[in-house]
Amino acid sequence: MEKRFVYFYLMKPARERIPQVVPAHVAYWKKAHLKDYRGGPFADRTGGLILFTAADLGIAKRIADNDPFVSDNLIEASWVKEWIQEQIQGAV
Repeated sequence: MEKRFVYFYLMKPARERIPQVVPAHVAYWKKAHLKDYRGGPFADRTGGLILFTAADLGIAKRIADNDPFVSDNLIEASWVKEWIQEQIQGAV
């Protein structure tokens, strides 16, 4: 059974290099064709959040570790955590 994961990352203050790597970062996540993928940057562009489905935490971490932001050493801190989406009754 697949599980949902959150990849939360904060960028290093290497602002001049980030725009050069963004196309590869976006292409990587699109080409991964991950089930239930949702993601994007924070409004202040200090990092981002990605939701996706994977078989287990090890696989989820390997997916995040292959992000071009990681290989280009642009990530200050990151977390991959299993996420349990709660359904709130009566919520709109």
